[in-house]
Amino acid sequence: MNNYKYILLCLLAFSLYSCKKDKEQTKEGDTNKISAVVADNFNLSIFNTGLIRSGLKAKMLETGPFTAIAPSDAAFASAGLGTAAAVLGAEPARISAIMNYHILNGSYELNKLPFLFNQEIRSGNGGKLFVTHWIKAGDTILTINGSKVIAQNIKASNGLVQVVEQMLEPYTHELVTDAIASDRDISLFYQALQRSGLIETLKGKGPYTIFAPDNKAMIAFGLPSLEAINQMDPAVLATVLRYHILTDRRFVYDYILSTGKSEKSEQTMLDGNSVQIQLIPDSATPGNYSGIRLKGTGNTSPVMLTKRDVLTGNGVLHTIGSVLKITQ
Repeated sequence: MNNYKYILLCLLAFSLYSCKKDKEQTKEGDTNKISAVVADNFNLSIFNTGLIRSGLKAKMLETGPFTAIAPSDAAFASAGLGTAAAVLGAEPARISAIMNYHILNGSYELNKLPFLFNQEIRSGNGGKLFVTHWIKAGDTILTINGSKVIAQNIKASNGLVQVVEQMLEPYTHELVTDAIASDRDISLFYQALQRSGLIETLKGKGPYTIFAPDNKAMIAFGLPSLEAINQMDPAVLATVLRYHILTDRRFVYDYILSTGKSEKSEQTMLDGNSVQIQLIPDSATPGNYSGIRLKGTGNTSPVMLTKRDVLTGNGVLHTIGSVLKITQ
């Protein structure tokens, strides 16, 4: 049996299972539980498939209360899971981890949280999520892990559904240093952290936000190898690296929220010096922004992010394409 036929059979089986559960739900006289609310929303079809695939659809029929953080179909597509077949064909452990990360025990009306950045809540399986409640240009904005909530407090008889515009990736590293160590594209930066002695600092509780220059950036800066890094004075190297570390948790969207009409703001780094944050206008949607770029006091041109919003237990990791410089 080829994979295509197998996937079709799986889809049929899951469809029959879903219909059976829907009938059971009707018999119970409650057709407004989270499972039904999700199934009835055409924009949450991939999330619905994920609930079935992970076995969580039955859980969403229980008394609860629960809060389902539901990525839109477009959000799943952006993460490479844009079809039911893609979800069914993915590793079961991966789908289970993703789906469980999006389910909270309890009813969370996120708009009732204080106006603060990155307030920690926990998923049902113990994973950390971070909610920002803020005001931008007169509008009240909610984000989870830097992903905007686009529909909030959709009521079900056993809880709430919150729809987000990005799929939330469950983090696999408790320490930001482990996330850096696992990424080959920033291996020279990791070696520099070890040489400078800052690796131990970043193993603390944090939180930290790291803007890590990729290997090409480190080579252009004059540190092309472990040998070159080990020849550098650790104190001098630490001075360079502290300018890439922030003692706070910041996703890209946090900067979009906190930066005003000038489209520029200042971020104080671990060494006490400031980096300029510049918003990048979204050409497809006037008035919105697609990201940020940075500029150190010694950079002659803006520094671009090449990877963003990698969450860890004690911080966030971003990768940048140039070294931030204090002086030219």
